[in-house]
Amino acid sequence: MTKILKSREILLALAILALIALISTRFPGFVAPANLANVFNDTSPLIILAIGQMVVILTKCIDLSVAATLALCGMVAAMLNGMGVPLPVILLAAVVLGAGLGAVNGWLVWKVDIPPIVVTLGTMTIYRGIIFLMTDGKWINAHQMSAGFKDLPRAFVLGLPVMSWIAIAVIIAAALLLNRTALGRSFYAVGGNPHAAVYTGINVGRTQFVAFVFSGALAGLTGYLWVARYAVAYVDIAGGFELDVVAACVIGGIAIAGGAGTIAGAVLGALFLGVIKNALPVVGISPFWQLAISGSAIILAVAFNARQGRAKGRIILKSAEHRA
Repeated sequence: MTKILKSREILLALAILALIALISTRFPGFVAPANLANVFNDTSPLIILAIGQMVVILTKCIDLSVAATLALCGMVAAMLNGMGVPLPVILLAAVVLGAGLGAVNGWLVWKVDIPPIVVTLGTMTIYRGIIFLMTDGKWINAHQMSAGFKDLPRAFVLGLPVMSWIAIAVIIAAALLLNRTALGRSFYAVGGNPHAAVYTGINVGRTQFVAFVFSGALAGLTGYLWVARYAVAYVDIAGGFELDVVAACVIGGIAIAGGAGTIAGAVLGALFLGVIKNALPVVGISPFWQLAISGSAIILAVAFNARQGRAKGRIILKSAEHRA
């Protein structure tokens, strides 16, 4: 029982169930299977981005440009659709562009040795600026998008929208990558002890570069899904969403110092925020409280992680009052 209570994932799953039960006392329809499926579908973009962010954080880095990458890739996807480009090519272009934008971050961190937080703060602004230059600040609305472009994420397969199935596929693929491949073990090794990783033959900079590319590719995929589902593309798409992505990782137990965390934790952290986001209007609380809740959750989760990870040492010197 003690071992179960020490598991971050189990505790978070229990917290989510308790939260759902509490919400159901105000709105019983919230626990209906169809509504819970909608909550998962609404949270799918956050889940995908959180998995990409998790891989970056594992390597002792952080990517604050994921929302801007999403926006730029989504805008490019919408523009390609307006040119009549086939949907498979649009999907490939969004993923490749996202990977390229992630590669820019990774290269600057690896080769130029700029701190990741500085790099991604800068590229976050640059990517948003590129969208404005491409569009002169204009929107692309639903009537300018083809039916096929908009319908793919919303199409139902075996009772779930395609967007949910894509999120599930990303979860499975990422779990296999981290737990069954040498690259996945390298991500953990680089974050856990970069000096020891070098002695085992792991190139720390290259591994961090690959992590940024992976995160960017997932952000590119999410960019198409976001624009197609909501049928609108503009400069400020997903503005501030990077906070939710980082919050999902931290709440899920991903060590902000790198080297520790699980896919299950990242997914549960995203679902925790997804449930809160969907529940706020139901219980009559302004959605603007979501940012405050996300920020508070980050602080509490980091404090919790720090207390759990703090090593117990011997007391060498006693205080004067105890010696007296």
